[in-house]
Amino acid sequence: MTDYHEPWEVLPDGVKDATRALTSLKEEIEAVAWYHQRVAVATDPELASVLAHNRDEEIEHACMTLEWLRRNMPGWDDQLRTYLWSEGPITTAEERATSGQSTAATATPSAPVARSDASLRIGSLKGTTTT
Repeated sequence: MTDYHEPWEVLPDGVKDATRALTSLKEEIEAVAWYHQRVAVATDPELASVLAHNRDEEIEHACMTLEWLRRNMPGWDDQLRTYLWSEGPITTAEERATSGQSTAATATPSAPVARSDASLRIGSLKGTTTT
């Protein structure tokens, strides 16, 4: 239980699951790096193809775990919306997002979006009048 900094017994199940997911994500990304290096130095083209396939499978696993984190752990959804598929320098995506500028290229209409909160993000209507 070395992945835990607080007593295991007092942690809620959701925190334990998030830790499992984060640990799995680290392992998948490490495997991607290993396979990527092996592909780069493989001298046999068929072996390189097999290793590339294995690397791509690990990328798939990492992406699936990342999606679980986006849906289930606070903070992931907002941060991924800020940085993934942003345009321009990555380091300025947060600045653009907080200033109200668009950071995403185009949304994929076929992909449903789950929010980590119930807000529609339309702002407050207090103080507005209708005529």
